Amino acid sequence: MRHYLLPVLLSTALAAQAASAPAPDASMVQLGSDIPAKWQAPDVGRDYLKQVVEIPMRDGVKLHTVILIPKNASKLPMLLERTPYEADRIKDGKLNLRDSVGSLNREWVDDGYILVFQDIRGKYGSEGKYVMTRPPIGPLNPTKTDDTTDAWDTIDWLVKNVKQSNQRVGMIGSSYDGWTVTMALLDPHPALKVAAPQSPMVDGWMGDDWFHYGAFRQLNLDYFTGQTTKTGAGAPMLRPGTDDYQTFLDAGTAGNMARKNGLEQLGFWNRLAAHPAYDAFWQLQAVDKMMAAKPSNVPTMWLQGLWDQEDIYGAVIAWEALKAKGKAGNNHLVMGPWYHSQINRSAERLGPFKWNGDTAADFRRDVLIPFFNTYLKDRTPAEPLAPVMIFNAAEKHWDKFADWPGTTQLTPLYLQAGNGLAFQPAAAGEDSYVSDPAKPVPFLPPPVSFADHERWTTWLLQDQRAVGTRTDVLSYQTPVLTAPVTLQGAPVADIFAKTSGTDGDFVVKLIDVFPPFVAEQPELGGYQLAISLDIFRGRYRQSFEHPSPIPAGETQEYKFRLPTVNYVFKPGHRIMVQIQSSLFPLYDRNPQTYVPNIFFAKPEDFQKATISVQRGAAGASSVLLPVVPASTALK
Repeated sequence: MRHYLLPVLLSTALAAQAASAPAPDASMVQLGSDIPAKWQAPDVGRDYLKQVVEIPMRDGVKLHTVILIPKNASKLPMLLERTPYEADRIKDGKLNLRDSVGSLNREWVDDGYILVFQDIRGKYGSEGKYVMTRPPIGPLNPTKTDDTTDAWDTIDWLVKNVKQSNQRVGMIGSSYDGWTVTMALLDPHPALKVAAPQSPMVDGWMGDDWFHYGAFRQLNLDYFTGQTTKTGAGAPMLRPGTDDYQTFLDAGTAGNMARKNGLEQLGFWNRLAAHPAYDAFWQLQAVDKMMAAKPSNVPTMWLQGLWDQEDIYGAVIAWEALKAKGKAGNNHLVMGPWYHSQINRSAERLGPFKWNGDTAADFRRDVLIPFFNTYLKDRTPAEPLAPVMIFNAAEKHWDKFADWPGTTQLTPLYLQAGNGLAFQPAAAGEDSYVSDPAKPVPFLPPPVSFADHERWTTWLLQDQRAVGTRTDVLSYQTPVLTAPVTLQGAPVADIFAKTSGTDGDFVVKLIDVFPPFVAEQPELGGYQLAISLDIFRGRYRQSFEHPSPIPAGETQEYKFRLPTVNYVFKPGHRIMVQIQSSLFPLYDRNPQTYVPNIFFAKPEDFQKATISVQRGAAGASSVLLPVVPASTALK
């Protein structure tokens, strides 16, 4: 029975102890919150000062800004990046600034820079309303502010309030952040002395993020939900499975996929979907046109990757537009062996291709930072920056040029009978294939996941043997080369074709076919490397603004520019051209029946079509190549 008395005895003992306990004094009682009104971190040996400020714009909206200042800094330049991807993403959990910023900005810290990151209007910590790539003040933006005025006001505040600076600012940023740099250049603050837009989104319809020549890039639906469902980071669309090829095929159209995932609630998607053609909505946002109308005198380096899977169009097009306006003197073009934004990461290799060292880190240290130092620190570089620098991936070195030809001096490489290619015109004939929307050509071998970073960043280098045996892909190639063929500029696809449908897409790839055996790297034996490829929506063959049905059974010309190259086809290799009518699920399917808006095509609109590519005579299909007899690179 004694175990029944134990709880009673314990209770009695505890009560007696409580009765005899001393009364609490004032130091034991907390009447307020255990979280202080303002926490002041002690100086524990950190080598930098972090300031978080809300900078007021001219309309009173405050933009969240993070300023990282090296300890004991005096008269240092400021490097500004305006971003929709969170200014607070660089955390201050490390004692050293270079460790806090990581590889992205480490060289800038080593060289002595104040780093400034700012959330653009309406994103993360900044006030105001967010508008995707907000158009400049004008017909599409009736307010009195845009990213040009916000950059101006930000720089004005920085030079007046950051006492450790020398009142000089450089701007840098990649992708969307590169676009914010271009906006600042439309009316640059006097303290903005130098700029480097990296892979900037310049024309979202012609060849950057949203479309390529009218074909919609479906992975952007995830970007829209991630970017515009909340002020912070949103989530991608939900999937019923892991294969995006099947998921988007089952959805039918991009419009159906968007509707199933609630995107009709998102303003930018609704505006984009209502404007599938290159009308005023897109023309008034084209950065190259805006910059040509208001060219700046700020020294600017336009940067992009030769295999940029997201923004392969914009930098070189903006540079060409400024060159045409007589502004080649303060604008430089650089194209490296990189995927999208790899300039800010390590770049010893790209897919299976290995370079000689880290091409990005070496470039940042030896070229990019000295370029900024010229205008921000009055340091004259050991060697003046060439007007154009483009990596030669075949020979694994940088080439420097006094000028760059663009699409001039083009030499036709004609399609031949028997799947051949030659620089001589061919006899008349045609080659046909059946394009079936129910079985589109994949841009990567399925299963496909847009979330797979490794495959996504390198898809442009995918071995094209994966699709070369399909009956809906035409492949043409030269005999084995006995002499090098050097290309410098932008190839142009010039395809003459008939279709049994009333609409259709054309994908053209320029490919380097490696020899059957490569001693230095056996896995490259027979590899088919696309050095330039793009897609064109046939309804825009006569006008990007005013689409029209394709007359069934009549030969039409489809002529469009391909991405820029600086490449040497070596002896022992072959040149190949592939033609197909889909690149799925990256690009939405063309129903091959003309409808007013492909986003909202009906299932019955999707029909098989026979595509007949013409050779010789009046239909001399070719790829126009920027062939040079020998490299024009500076020695």
